[in-house]
Amino acid sequence: MADAHQKHHDYHIIDPSPWPFIGSIGALTMAIGGIAYMRYLAGGSLELFGIELANPWLFFIGLVIVLYTMFGWWSDCVKESHEGHHTRVVSLHLRYGMMMFIASEVMFFVAWFWAFFDAAIFAGEAAQVARVEHTGGVWPPVGIEVLDPMHLPLYNTIILLLSGTTVTWAHHALLHGNRKGLVTGLALTVALGALFSFVQAYEYIHAPFAFKESIYGATFFMATGFHGFHVLVGTIFLIVCLIRATAGDFTPQKHFGFEAAAWYWHFVDVVWLFLFFSIYIWASWGATIAAH
Repeated sequence: MADAHQKHHDYHIIDPSPWPFIGSIGALTMAIGGIAYMRYLAGGSLELFGIELANPWLFFIGLVIVLYTMFGWWSDCVKESHEGHHTRVVSLHLRYGMMMFIASEVMFFVAWFWAFFDAAIFAGEAAQVARVEHTGGVWPPVGIEVLDPMHLPLYNTIILLLSGTTVTWAHHALLHGNRKGLVTGLALTVALGALFSFVQAYEYIHAPFAFKESIYGATFFMATGFHGFHVLVGTIFLIVCLIRATAGDFTPQKHFGFEAAAWYWHFVDVVWLFLFFSIYIWASWGATIAAH
């Protein structure tokens, strides 16, 4: 009876995975190492159990462990899928997991947008004496020249919107068994993602304000910089999907790895649209536009 029951249930029990434990060790090491690295850059010190940690190495050791965990864990997921262990229930829970991850990312960006809007809307708040001193009571702050939203930011908006179209084309091609269209669409999306990162890097290099000079620069670079980091992560995600698609991994029935990457990419697109209209356009009204 037990064997018969095991053949008909819709879940799969796998061997205990070492990756959650290894990943947590890597994340903890990287977090402590990040603090130690900042102390090192500031010329300070950090001791833990009598050991001097103020150096960059601990952070990079933790980063290597985290990257190794990501590679190993996701490789195991791909292997389990090929072995047929991703049943209907398992696949559903993978989707729930991705949805929860994107929801957490939404709240992550809420924090940075909150900081920006709080400073922008309440630039002349009487209770914020230090803020008024640094902004002059207006937004953008006195003396700040902002980037022209109709120049590089608009260019990057077009790039991301186009990339959303190409990744949708790739998904549509996969659903209809068109592997050539899948690979072409993914390759174009990766190229557009890389182009976006290049344009943003160029924009940062030529920005007329710096991160540490004003609250405008700090909130601007935190919001746009973290979005740029997410574009980089999404591009890597899609590169892995492109490699797998070229190897023939995905089928019209089983392709959640690519589907998750497409969800993530569309999320990045939506965040950028909000960022473009709020930080680049709304917050630049009445401001002095820097020369190109």
